[in-house]
Amino acid sequence: REEWNMSQEKLMIHAGTHTLTAKLEENSSVTALKDLLREQPLTIQMHDYARMEKVGTLGRNLPTNDRPTHAKPCDLILYLGNSFVIYYESNSWNFTRLGRIENVTPEELRAILGQGDVSVTLELSDSE
Repeated sequence: REEWNMSQEKLMIHAGTHTLTAKLEENSSVTALKDLLREQPLTIQMHDYARMEKVGTLGRNLPTNDRPTHAKPCDLILYLGNSFVIYYESNSWNFTRLGRIENVTPEELRAILGQGDVSVTLELSDSE
């Protein structure tokens, strides 16, 4: 049984003119990501992979908390400790959950992320 253990802190994901909001997991991977983002926002060049996700490197390794996971559209995943992944289709693998984008449908997410490469900027919300 999969459960999300969410913190109250939010992640803002800026993609073009859109800003997406995600609830974050509570695990050591998210703690390390928050520490990174408290220094400054992080811009990631993401590319399409297998017509199910956008993936880009964080530029450093974060601790992993991998477990068998069924990722769904709008899930945020850490892959191999250094790749940030936004799912717009489903996939199952050993992943580390980072969070989940709120208030957007899979179709809207796919339209926001677009075809091909996309640049996204991650930052923590001000509502800490």
